[in-house]
Amino acid sequence: MAERRTTSLKDVAKEAGVSVTTVSRFLNGKLDLPDSTKKRIESSIARLEYEPNPHARRLSRGQTDTIGLVVPDIANPFFGTLVAAVEEAADSRGLAVTLYATLNRADRELAYLSRIERNHVDGLVFVTNHPDNGDLAALINRTGKVVVVDEDVPLATVPKLFCDNENGGFQVGRHLAEFGHQRVLYIGGPEEMISTQRRYKGLERALQQDFGDRAVIDRYVGAYTIEFGREAARRFIADNQPATAIFAASDEIAIGLIEVFRESGISIPADVSVIGFDDVGPLHLFGPPLTAIRQPVRALGQRALSLLMDTDWQRDAPIASEELLPVEIVVRDSVAPPAKK
Repeated sequence: MAERRTTSLKDVAKEAGVSVTTVSRFLNGKLDLPDSTKKRIESSIARLEYEPNPHARRLSRGQTDTIGLVVPDIANPFFGTLVAAVEEAADSRGLAVTLYATLNRADRELAYLSRIERNHVDGLVFVTNHPDNGDLAALINRTGKVVVVDEDVPLATVPKLFCDNENGGFQVGRHLAEFGHQRVLYIGGPEEMISTQRRYKGLERALQQDFGDRAVIDRYVGAYTIEFGREAARRFIADNQPATAIFAASDEIAIGLIEVFRESGISIPADVSVIGFDDVGPLHLFGPPLTAIRQPVRALGQRALSLLMDTDWQRDAPIASEELLPVEIVVRDSVAPPAKK
């Protein structure tokens, strides 16, 4: 038995005695017709059991009702939580999300950005985790409809959304100062990234506010990874533990650090105090539970979607803005007064 042929827009137009364009514009709400014509089209749709193709209708409006989300790594709990928040916010608006994981590679980021130019998505929430040589910014500025989240692309003139990294560093410094730590080691990501710079700046400001020239801050910078946390811990041990407290500027760094300390018999906080940043992973289950700055990751994802959808992208001038979301310190048991040597 032959399958029933799907009714087309052309069939409806022929049945109603009007053009295909008239039916299309009527369905898209872009045409005001006499009541008699409206009734003929509606009757034809009902008789022929025509079901409009929503994808085709969206494309006819120059929209896909799909946004793109570019992240470095979906295995990282921080980015996984961010993805979930964007998905929920998009669903509440009837939007779909296409996810692109870049493996933190610039070539993949550039490829995904170019999809906007080909109208595959209506806009991008864009997250990178490495410095830009200018290529990303140039493509972002050319394509538009991009919101940069979490880390900066410095020359991009689009809305940007970050947590308040400097205030987070300041809260770390204040907490350590309250326990009497004057010599602190900062372990951060790449030197060029704003999160690395601002978290360090806040830490420095807080310690100098309490101790002035007596404050000493050593710095190891490299990557927000578990492996770099391990490398930093080994270096700390090789340098004869040059600080009484450590600010590990991501959950991943903190995990690598703690692994090596545990293997080496270094006790937290008896031998050295440690504070983390992000608080997305189960830091409360560590031994001891880790004090950390908590980023509002879900709020970042939700606000990013709002910025993307509510920004007036039709303006002639480039849209450049920076919005900061607040962070908070979650105090647990990984900080104590400096060990007496």
